Amino acid sequence: MKAFYAEEQKRHDPKAFLSSGAAQPNPEMPERVERLLAGALSAGCTIERPRDHGLGPVAAVHTPEYLDFLEHIYTRWQRIDGASAEVIPNIHPIARNGSYPASAVGQAGYHMADTACPISGETWQSALWSAWSAVDAAEAVMSGAPAAYALCRPPGHHAFADVAGGFCFINNSAVAAQVLRRTASRVAILDVDLHHGNGTQGIFYTRPDVLTVSLHADPVRFYPFFWGHADERGEGPGLGYNFNLPLPRKSADAAFLAALEVAFQRIRAFSPDALVVALGLDAFEGDPFGGLSVSTPGFSRIGEAIAKLGLPTVIVQEGGYLCDELGDNLTAFLTGFGGKTR
Repeated sequence: MKAFYAEEQKRHDPKAFLSSGAAQPNPEMPERVERLLAGALSAGCTIERPRDHGLGPVAAVHTPEYLDFLEHIYTRWQRIDGASAEVIPNIHPIARNGSYPASAVGQAGYHMADTACPISGETWQSALWSAWSAVDAAEAVMSGAPAAYALCRPPGHHAFADVAGGFCFINNSAVAAQVLRRTASRVAILDVDLHHGNGTQGIFYTRPDVLTVSLHADPVRFYPFFWGHADERGEGPGLGYNFNLPLPRKSADAAFLAALEVAFQRIRAFSPDALVVALGLDAFEGDPFGGLSVSTPGFSRIGEAIAKLGLPTVIVQEGGYLCDELGDNLTAFLTGFGGKTR
């Protein structure tokens, strides 16, 4: 299987975020790349550098207002006397249908959902190359590869069309799905991350051409809290094209795989031409976030089960944080999917 990754993706190096109001080291650190690269290589992947695709594929799923903010906010932030080293919001609107602030502080609150996505001088380029890895993986599948892996870092599934959040800036899974739509009439996105893919859901919530399905820890007491509930089914033309499967905390392999079969039933009913897997490895029993309890062999079974859908598949890296088994979990998923032979 081809895997796509650019060294520029490591340059984003956030220092902290707030957890329950307390400053903590940011877990979305560059070392994740080394662990994931090792895991991809162990699965037999060949690593290729993506090409520069410009803003076109990104602008297809994000607003120009938001992309302009991402590109320039760090420089603007540096002009503020006494500002933090990284762009971190300290105020948020309770509604986003009113006026648009002119100040950097106001725009940070408008375009950043939480404190987990600090923006440094390297963030914009890292996020672009992460998205371009997803574009190249999608184009590889469009060219006939049964599957391709995008080692996307920073991750993307919490990024809405005009909001960053949860370590995410550009929604790589959404970018991949939109690229696939060039040749595929219908695309399904299956998100198996510990956390609900709220940004992905938001981007496609009113669209019937992209089915969004997410398995995740029940958000009633878990991030992202306000999205990911079972009654969120889409709106307008997209009603019935969003499917959430929240799982009880600490659900292990059997419960996850049972929910996966329910997800497959919905995906088959949609009859997509291609699939995007938003691959979070943070559902692992030893992940620092500790929300679910999938084992390393469990990831192999998840990969094997998804492969049986028989769809051209783009695998986009989402979460999965530093623990000894991070690379092993990616290897397990890719080899279960068929990474050594596809």
